[in-house]
Amino acid sequence: MEFRHLKYFVAVAEERHFTRAAERLGMAQPPVSQQIHKLEREMGAPLFRRLTRGVELTDAGCVLYEDAVRILELVEQAKCRAQSAARGQSGCIRVGLASSIVFHPVIPDVMASFRKSHPQVSISPSESNISALMEDLAEKRIDVAIIRQTVQTTELVKIEPLLDENMLIVLPVQHALADEDSVPLDALAHERLIMFPRAIAPLLYDDVIAACQHCGFSPQLGEQSTQVASAVSMVAAGFGVTIVPNSIRDLHHQGVTYHEIKGTQPTARVLLAYRYDDHSKVVRDFVDAAKYAGMRHRGGASLLPA
Repeated sequence: MEFRHLKYFVAVAEERHFTRAAERLGMAQPPVSQQIHKLEREMGAPLFRRLTRGVELTDAGCVLYEDAVRILELVEQAKCRAQSAARGQSGCIRVGLASSIVFHPVIPDVMASFRKSHPQVSISPSESNISALMEDLAEKRIDVAIIRQTVQTTELVKIEPLLDENMLIVLPVQHALADEDSVPLDALAHERLIMFPRAIAPLLYDDVIAACQHCGFSPQLGEQSTQVASAVSMVAAGFGVTIVPNSIRDLHHQGVTYHEIKGTQPTARVLLAYRYDDHSKVVRDFVDAAKYAGMRHRGGASLLPA
């Protein structure tokens, strides 16, 4: 049974007339009659009763008509879905987020912008550390990731800068400098500095240590925290002080104060990562939305290659 035979059959069934069905199909009448006869031979039963002024469905024809209409509708739906996917208007995108990124305002900006332009595309976000996200990208468990700077590279994954973020000093509320708007790094020379493990984000870790050394001291490293939010809580609990990306100030905590860094300061770069071989229109559109959001948050200055 050929698909076109079902189209001809449905047209004749609905028009109840071969000539009118042929006109509806934009064909001559004889080929339509011939194809219907061929279909009846294939079915092994007559599908129409020929009348003086037209035709009517037989019992077999009624059964086939119901199924044929559903089949034609499914084919049209499949066509529309495929075309929608090709235009990047449907489907799902899996977005990985580094734990220290989730508080940055660029994230809701990207998500809202993409959802507005692609309302039929579902977004599935997940949060993890940078190393795990890079592995997930390479293994195709996620489609795109927004991360901090990393030394972990692969031929499979393309990494592009989105923006640079200043960092802040976090002090406990009872600290002598808690009322200061800005604090120099060397004020932390005798403090215990809560850091994340270097394995999680080695470049950012090294930048913080290098900035301290540039100010004339090597920090006294205290407890470690794998999550930025946990590091802030540890400061409130009296474990020491920490240095975090600027966006973490939106994590309001009664036990801490946030301070701009006076003078030399490290920066936390935000990057976009996706596979070189991913040609999905949905992924490409999300990448474009992320780049545009990053440009807005940088005040219009592009870090991206031309």
